[in-house]
Amino acid sequence: MRDVRISYLIEHPEYIPQLAQWLFDHWGSILGEQTPDARIEKLKAHMSRDKLPIAWVAHADGQLFGTAALRVHDLEGREDLTPWLGGVFVGSRFRRQGIGAALCTAVEDAARSRAIRTLYLFTLDLQTWYSHLGWTVLAPCVWHEHVGDIMFKRLKVA
Repeated sequence: MRDVRISYLIEHPEYIPQLAQWLFDHWGSILGEQTPDARIEKLKAHMSRDKLPIAWVAHADGQLFGTAALRVHDLEGREDLTPWLGGVFVGSRFRRQGIGAALCTAVEDAARSRAIRTLYLFTLDLQTWYSHLGWTVLAPCVWHEHVGDIMFKRLKVA
C-alpha cells in the first residue's frame, strides 16, 4: 500500500463528487437512484468527527482511493443491530492493495475508542474477504431483492 492516508471526510469535502459517482455507479441501480445527487446528500450527512454517521476517505497526493463509514444503522428492518460499518468502497483501480482493510481498521478503531464492543455490516458478495478481516456471518438477509449476509465483529475495548 502506497503512502495512503485515512482521513475524515469532513477534512476533504473535495472528494464528495467522486465518491458520489463511484457509489452511484456501484449501488445506484440496486437503490433505484437516477443520479449521483442523492449520494452527495448522503455523504454530506457523514461529515463529522464525533457524531454518527462518520465517513473516512483513503487518499494520497490529491488522489482518492476509497471510503468507509461508521453508522448508527445501515440496514432497513434491522434497527435492533447497532452500530454498523457501511459504505466500504475502494475504486476498482486501487483494489488488492490493502486499502479496504485499512479503511475497515480505521472504522473499527473509531468504534473501539467509543467503547463499542460489536460492529455489524451487510454484504452481498464479500463474505470471504470480511471473514479474513475477522468478521463472522450472523444471518442471511435480503436487501432490495438481493440476498446477502449480515456479519459482525467483536471488538476488544482497551
